[in-house]
Amino acid sequence: MNFIKNNLANAITLGNLFSGCVGAVHLLLGDYKITAICIILSLVLDFFDGFVARALKSNSNLGVQLDSLADMVSFGFIPGLAMFKMLEPFGSEAFGIQFPFEIKYFGFLITLFSCLRLAIFNLDEEQKYYFKGLNTPSNTILIFGIYYFLKESSSPRIFDSALFETAFILLTILSSWLLVSPIKMIAMKFKSMKLQDNYPKLALLIGSILILALFKIVGIPLVIIYYIFISIVFQKQLK
Repeated sequence: MNFIKNNLANAITLGNLFSGCVGAVHLLLGDYKITAICIILSLVLDFFDGFVARALKSNSNLGVQLDSLADMVSFGFIPGLAMFKMLEPFGSEAFGIQFPFEIKYFGFLITLFSCLRLAIFNLDEEQKYYFKGLNTPSNTILIFGIYYFLKESSSPRIFDSALFETAFILLTILSSWLLVSPIKMIAMKFKSMKLQDNYPKLALLIGSILILALFKIVGIPLVIIYYIFISIVFQKQLK
């Protein structure tokens, strides 16, 4: 029984990793709807591994390292791959410059900065009640949410537009910077139950519900944009 108790959370973390691997394969194959399901499953498992570890008092350094390694695939490789797919039609020229490589590989800048963000998070003892920089699950929802929306609602030729090429490159740079930025981001961890201490979380929750109610699936990446905005508004309260 002790073996199960001590390793149940780690098994859930490995489930997150497996789901991320399956999602990445299906994204490469073009089955982005399966990838969406895998990302949702990874998000659920990523929440429950920590919850189970705390409930069973089985927190360990091994679990911390496994969590980051699993997140690197589910929330590091997949968003980079999604940007890779968005940039795929554009060849090797951007901004009137001929690059020695295809622009699609630039999408993996998100993966590199996701790795850097996870390493920083593991070493940073400040981030107990807030995140410093955009967390990798939120970044994945933003990048993949945009990819999913464009695939679902637009003509395939939208990805051939020079305007979209520029937008995707700028989004890659912005996303990569946000991952390691000094901007404090709201974390749904409660320091106290006082109402004034939780205004940022309440504003995030209420606003997110309204966005999803109004925009449905389109609202998913919009929620992350709102999350970034509301975190900036409440910078002084996040500590």
